[in-house]
Amino acid sequence: MCGFMQHHEKLEGRPNMTMGEVNFIQAEDVRLETTRARFSNVIKRHGQLIERLSRDSDKMIFERLQKEFDAARASQTEEILLDGEQWNDGLLATIRERVHMEADRKAMPGDSSMLPDPLFHGKTTYKVGNKVICCLEGARIGIQYETSFAGEPCELYHCVLESKSFLEKMTVIEHTVPFFLPIREAENDLLSSNAMKFIDHVGELLQAYVDRREQVRLIKELYGNQIEELYHSLPYHMIEFALDDSDCKITVSLRYADLLSVLPTRIRVLAWPMQPSKKIITSTGTISRKGNSVPARLSYAEDALRTMSLPEAYAEIVLNLPRVLQQIFQHRGSA
Repeated sequence: MCGFMQHHEKLEGRPNMTMGEVNFIQAEDVRLETTRARFSNVIKRHGQLIERLSRDSDKMIFERLQKEFDAARASQTEEILLDGEQWNDGLLATIRERVHMEADRKAMPGDSSMLPDPLFHGKTTYKVGNKVICCLEGARIGIQYETSFAGEPCELYHCVLESKSFLEKMTVIEHTVPFFLPIREAENDLLSSNAMKFIDHVGELLQAYVDRREQVRLIKELYGNQIEELYHSLPYHMIEFALDDSDCKITVSLRYADLLSVLPTRIRVLAWPMQPSKKIITSTGTISRKGNSVPARLSYAEDALRTMSLPEAYAEIVLNLPRVLQQIFQHRGSA
């Protein structure tokens, strides 16, 4: 797929080509299409295999953790809503101390009927932004991430942290974060040095992933009859698709700077004439497109994709496409 886009880039800016070059390019296009079709089939089968291998186990983990979180929230004595400044390292240290004190209390022999001091053993849940933080059984801290798109709730994700004692570093013992998001890398880089930053970072990863995924889902839902050859990576940080405008085939390639981005940074939108010898009727006359098989770069479309969400940018591109293509072919026809 990358080779396909590089092939597009090489052609850009070449005003004249010989018949031999055209024939070579057409043959190369056929080979690229064949390779891409095979690659697409491999990706499809790989996705089906991953789904079969992970679907049941992931579902069981999610359901078990969700029950734990529901039970923790049902038994809470209070829920505290935190603003940005209240969510800090000191509070996280307090939560860690609470879970270890509770675990130590339950491990001590004594009269099980003795009621704990509510000042120290009250069950408190903390909510900050899209995160719900609660104390789970066994000296564990649970974080539930609530994702959303366009104001509507999406999936819940979980991350469970544990440490042997209050003084030892925490580790991730369970989570329901998609396997293709780098939670283990974040754990190695952040958790031991800045647990609060780790918790926030995972939430940002999840929300950005859901945002990119839902943007793609929405354009498929709204414009699926216009879009063809849609490809994307699992985290949706690489997206490619095409639309057929009858006169031209428009190819769109999007690359995101990192997994926290919701707008692409590397964008390429090209208009490929479908029938080089076809003539276009315009208000100023008939323009021949013969010899104009070199793709045109659509800068206005790239600007829209750089600053708008994918569905908004798509609508903007389609709205202005006829006018822009006419201007391009008028210019080329008169050249």
